[in-house]
Amino acid sequence: MTALLIEAREEIWPLKEIFRISRGSRTEAQVVVVTVSDGKHTGRGEGVPIKRYNQNIASVLAQIESVKRVPNLDRHLVQKLLPTGAARNGLDCALWDLEAKRSGKRTWELANLPLVDQVETSFTISLDTPEKMAASARGYGAPGPLKLKLGGDDVDLMPLRVSPTRSAPRQTQHFGRSA
Repeated sequence: MTALLIEAREEIWPLKEIFRISRGSRTEAQVVVVTVSDGKHTGRGEGVPIKRYNQNIASVLAQIESVKRVPNLDRHLVQKLLPTGAARNGLDCALWDLEAKRSGKRTWELANLPLVDQVETSFTISLDTPEKMAASARGYGAPGPLKLKLGGDDVDLMPLRVSPTRSAPRQTQHFGRSA
């Protein structure tokens, strides 16, 4: 088997709009981009460190560095060597992509999954005023669940003010003040 060249680096991806949750706001995503090359083909993947899971850019890069020189590294071995998280996700995606490019098949074919004509995804509506959240919900034209971030003291009525905008299921998370 050809030795793999694994590279990982941080990229900053600006967000279209400010994203607010109870723990704060952000205007960009810090992403670890992973490439895996056999000299002929290159696979690409990425992972976003999640602070509440004690992940950060440095820890993700260190985890990837720790397995870079493992002989015969493949996506099955990565599952055993790395814990669930951004490092494993980025490297796993890059290895799937590399395998697909080597074989000339699509990833879903390699995974023996049926081709589907639609994939349902959910959208998270950032914490904001009910009016701005409703406008944001209307902006997602594709069907699918909405995840609403709710906060403050007047949250009992917020889902009612947002819900008429869509018929899709929604999940709410309330981050109110304690009494």
